[in-house]
Amino acid sequence: MGGPTDMPIGKHYQPETLAVREGVARSQFNEHSEALYLTSSFVFDSAAQAAARFSGDEDGNVYSRFTNPTVTAFQGRLAALEGAEACVATASGMSAILSLVMALCKAGDHIVASTGLFGATQQLLGNIMGRFGVHTSFVAQTDVAAWEAAMRPETRLFFLETPSNPLTEIADIAALVAVAHARNVIVAVDNCFCTPILQRPLDLGADLVVHSATKFLDGQGRVLGGAVAGSRNLTDEVFKFLRTAGPTLSAFNAWVLLKGMETLKIRMQAQSASALALAHWLEAHPSVERVVYPGLPSHPQHALARRQQSSGGAIVAFTVKGGRTEAWKVVDSCRLLSITANLGDTKTTLTHPASTTHGRITPEQRSAAGITEGLLRIAVGLEAVVDLQDDLERGLSLI
Repeated sequence: MGGPTDMPIGKHYQPETLAVREGVARSQFNEHSEALYLTSSFVFDSAAQAAARFSGDEDGNVYSRFTNPTVTAFQGRLAALEGAEACVATASGMSAILSLVMALCKAGDHIVASTGLFGATQQLLGNIMGRFGVHTSFVAQTDVAAWEAAMRPETRLFFLETPSNPLTEIADIAALVAVAHARNVIVAVDNCFCTPILQRPLDLGADLVVHSATKFLDGQGRVLGGAVAGSRNLTDEVFKFLRTAGPTLSAFNAWVLLKGMETLKIRMQAQSASALALAHWLEAHPSVERVVYPGLPSHPQHALARRQQSSGGAIVAFTVKGGRTEAWKVVDSCRLLSITANLGDTKTTLTHPASTTHGRITPEQRSAAGITEGLLRIAVGLEAVVDLQDDLERGLSLI
């Protein structure tokens, strides 16, 4: 009843077609664009129908905390793009991770996760969930043996994001799946950086995919959203939590995300191409100590990235010579790049992770994740690369 949306019949279409056409369910007005259903509840024809809807004996919308046609359309579109059986939409990327963990784990369970996770995800798994008896061991993203060694009899979940934020470390999804599934452990992959256009973790054996739809799925920095996609038996559990706890995606945000996804493929291809060009330029710059980008041969997991991603993506991390003072000079000298921690926007963004996205974790955790004081992260948008270079050069020339 209004739960995770099944992957639709048209799954044989190409991604760019699914991103435009999937999830369209026209009303009696036969509108061409997806309808926006701004309503808190839905009216029933009779008391019997109301009872049937609430019990799940009859499919249909009940209450927008857990059933809404616009949200259902978004769920269907993302499920089709990821090759998932079903999808559950949430209010944000972090609420998607929270819903997944709360739905699948209980007190006494154990999670193995990467040291390179986004700062808020580290806080959630390492601190908040620990207060409820769900404990997490953090290991190196790229060390498969470390993941296996960290497992316990009570291990329930592997959680990883690949590429990682911000250093774009690449996890070998298939290898980690083999380790996890040998002991009946669930594998969830945060696919935010790549989207299903560049990478499909479920095709590599992962059980669940997590998204901050706020990022590339929207693509224009307008709304918050999240999602969990995968097998129906697992997403059903996530839906049960969402129905009761209510970390719900609003209908308006779902409608905006639907429109954003229509241009997902062309944006990801264009932004990835610009990111590669910018990464090459930065790598040759005398003020830059190191550039980390999966599309560069110098990236430690370049060969793996070429196998499981169709391109390097739109995120470039680089370390300037010096430390925080020099990094902040670059940030403060920019006139074009947006100084903000969001990513996936058509407008290129620049952030200093050690003092923003990863500022709440301990210095020891930052060190383990490779987050140095001289590190900067660029999320490349749709501007001309030469204009991005000119803007960065203003600050880099001061080092």
